[in-house]
Amino acid sequence: MILNVLDRKIEYAWFGPESSDLPVLVFLHDGLGCLSLWRDFPARVADATKCRAFVYSRFGYGNSDPIDLPRPVGFMHDEALTVLPEILDAAKIERPIFVGHSDGGSIALIYAGSKFGANVHSLILEAPHVFVEDLTVQSIYEAGQDYLDKDLKQKLQRYHGENVDVAFWGWNRVWLDPNFRSWNIEEYLPRIQKPVLAIQGDDDNFGTSLQIESIAKHCAGEIQTALLPKCAHTPHREQPELTFELMVNFIRKHI
Repeated sequence: MILNVLDRKIEYAWFGPESSDLPVLVFLHDGLGCLSLWRDFPARVADATKCRAFVYSRFGYGNSDPIDLPRPVGFMHDEALTVLPEILDAAKIERPIFVGHSDGGSIALIYAGSKFGANVHSLILEAPHVFVEDLTVQSIYEAGQDYLDKDLKQKLQRYHGENVDVAFWGWNRVWLDPNFRSWNIEEYLPRIQKPVLAIQGDDDNFGTSLQIESIAKHCAGEIQTALLPKCAHTPHREQPELTFELMVNFIRKHI
């Protein structure tokens, strides 16, 4: 399905019950993700919690409209403070439970720590970024080599189609921009008074546990953290049952 937002098209899908008075799960994908890359995970969480789940592809990803490159250093702020409010309004979502992965988790934190945060019910974050680490930059550089020399482009093209170069290079080049090294969103954390679940893999090659430790230290609301064993950057695929259980129990506790 397609939403018209800011005179452009966003692909989206709903999962779970057709109607519900419960808060709505809003899934925010990572820097190389899109609606279809979540696979069946949003539907499973929606069915288990009886919440509706709204999943979409940001501009430049999946079957949403493309964007012009390069992305600005403040692209996650733009997504959180300009695009996301319009999407929630168009989808008539008033009490989101954000489920944000990687860049999507960062976007959720910015939104929740902004003037819009009063509307947020709670946050579930997978491998979020709140500042830039050397490990992250090195892994993103190596991903660029894989995209050029190996089969990463072909794998991603199945999900992004004609957007594949925009999706990949839009993500890769902004994170490798020297001006991005000072990117930091910790200033938003003390303003977040809603419950937060922050999940990270103990073998995440795109970030260390310092990310969720900062969230736990600085957020003002109830915080639950989980460092998952034998898990890299995508807990819902690498430790799906444990991640599912953590999320469902957190949601049931707070709805």
